[in-house]
Formats: sequence, C-alpha cells, structure tokens
Amino acid sequence: MSQEATNAAVRQQFGAVAAAYATSAVHASGHDLAAMIEAAELQGGERVLDLACGAGHTALAFAARGARTAAVDLTPEMLEVAGRLARERGLANVTFEQADAASLPFGEAEFDLVVTRYAAHHFADPAAVLREAARVLRPGGRFLLVDTVSPEDAALDTFLNAIELLRDDSHVRDWRASEWVRMLNGVGFDAEVRERLAVYLDGAAWVARAQTSLSRVSMLKEILAAASPARRAAFEIRAEPWGFSIPVALVSGRLPA
Repeated sequence: MSQEATNAAVRQQFGAVAAAYATSAVHASGHDLAAMIEAAELQGGERVLDLACGAGHTALAFAARGARTAAVDLTPEMLEVAGRLARERGLANVTFEQADAASLPFGEAEFDLVVTRYAAHHFADPAAVLREAARVLRPGGRFLLVDTVSPEDAALDTFLNAIELLRDDSHVRDWRASEWVRMLNGVGFDAEVRERLAVYLDGAAWVARAQTSLSRVSMLKEILAAASPARRAAFEIRAEPWGFSIPVALVSGRLPA
C-alpha cells in the first residue's frame, strides 16, 4: 500500500475511534510507558517530539516531567482529544500539530529526544520516518520506540500480522525487534533493544477500540481458538474471556555526538 493510501486508511480508522483512545488503559499507562520515561534519562527542559501521538498520552507524560514537548499526528480527531487532555491537566508546555511522521514540519537538530509509542506498525515507510527523526535530532540525540513486535520465528510473525490486519485495515506490520535495530542502524543511529515485555489484550476491548466488524471478530475468535499449541503458548491465547498477549519492545537509538 502506498504512503498516501496508508495515511488515508489511518485517518479513516482513527478519526472514528479517537474518543476510545482517551481512556484506553494500554495507551494511557503501563510498564512500557514508565520504561520509556526511565530510558529517556530526563534532566529537565529537554525538547521532545512525539511521533504519531494519537490521544497524546506519551507526549503528556513527558510534558508532566518538565520536557518541552511537541507532538504530531495525522488524525485531527486524535489531536482534538490530546489537546483536551492537556488542557484538563493544566499542561502548557506541550503542543499538538497535524503532520505526517515521514515529513516533519521542523528544522534540523531541533530536538533532544524523539519518541513514538504504539504507532510505528502503521508507518508505510518506517525508514523514511527514522530518517526524519535523525534529521530533527541534535547530534547525540536519542530516539525511543515502544511498539508491538513480531517474534523472530517466521511462522509466529505471519500469524500475528495476519490477525492484526484482520482486526484493523490500517495495520501495516508488526516489525521484529531485530528489524527495528537494523533500520535504526541503517540511518545512522547506534541502536539496541532495551526491554521486551508482553501486554495482555482483552479481546473484546481490543476489537471494540478498532470498531472491527462482527464478521471479522468471529473470524478472529475462530483463528485464535484453532491455533496450534506453539502459537497458543507464544501468545498466551485465552478462551474466556477471550484474548491474548502481544509482544512489545522498547528500542533505543542514539546519534553520534
């Protein structure tokens, strides 16, 4: 799918469900967000950019810790939700702007830190996004990514991406953590996987957030129920209440000083 087609699918998908992300527990909090904040090693006053910010939870978390934070997203409805949450929390040190993460409206070396969380699996051209991140970062700047990732095993990779796409047409790919390291190194970062964890997804909430059709929900339940023992173990598939655990990684990259 082209960049334009993917962006249109993202806007259509998330414009309709923006309000649900304001209260999504997966996005609003969790160990992964705490780990990202810890990895940032904030000293106070850093300039931070959040790519594909959604409802703004990550940007707001950095702003609450004193960082001067900018955030971009493709979807106006998401930005409205993020702006409302910022106002409710009295955070004046965060701004939100509609923009494509692959074509940022910022100059070179404007930021100390660029982050993205639970968004990169929607990037049509992740290498272009990483090049933009490198461009707007100062020398020695950091990039932090938290996202769902596929297992290194090819069959498990295919299984996860198939159910992700069945749930949400705007899904592009859950990349493997090793692929993120390779892509980051390829655009000039020194990259590493800092942490791996699993996030349990309640199936009903997972599909409700994406407004997945009833026919597709039925297919998803059938696919999960029929999964092989290896897949059931890898994703901790549960029948009642239905759901599974999805692999997540925190990946870090630093530019040369």
